[in-house]
Amino acid sequence: MAKLYFKYGAMGSSKSAQALITKFNYEERDMSVWLIKPSIDTRDGADLIRSRIGLEARARILTPEENIAEAYHAAGKHDVIIADEAQFFTPAQIDQLRELVDEEDLPVLCFGLRTDFQTHFFPGARRLMELADSLTEIKTVCDCGRKATVNARIDGAGHIVTEGSQVLLGGNDSYVAMCHRCWMRRIREQ
Repeated sequence: MAKLYFKYGAMGSSKSAQALITKFNYEERDMSVWLIKPSIDTRDGADLIRSRIGLEARARILTPEENIAEAYHAAGKHDVIIADEAQFFTPAQIDQLRELVDEEDLPVLCFGLRTDFQTHFFPGARRLMELADSLTEIKTVCDCGRKATVNARIDGAGHIVTEGSQVLLGGNDSYVAMCHRCWMRRIREQ
């Protein structure tokens, strides 16, 4: 029985690496993987998924206007869908992934962030939290050793940023995974 999976974690928790490892595991068993990502994620190139440890693969990019179910049917049959940066899909697109699980008996594994730099849900992540059959937190740690849950946005001087647009693409130069306690302490200190 197929399921909709949401595997989420803070920045730097190896979400993309785990997505690419999962892709490898399916392909090693001669199964066909449809690897997808939202078009807004251009950090590593329009159609490239790259992990910090060096794994990478080409993916089908999907714009917010595209119907994922229709794009899947046009792409031909696959054994599984793996989606990276799933928080950037629209809620309607998450519904379309759910439809593929239900109608095609197709496993869909989504990897992404749960919340933004202000600790608010991304719309796609919220919908995944509502619809997924399986929710798995991919853990990482704060500098203090506690579990990191906040994607703290930082400026060039290393100060915590608390205002701005929800989406700002960046890596270790723009974000630091922190526990909520350290995030609040740093905000109060600055």
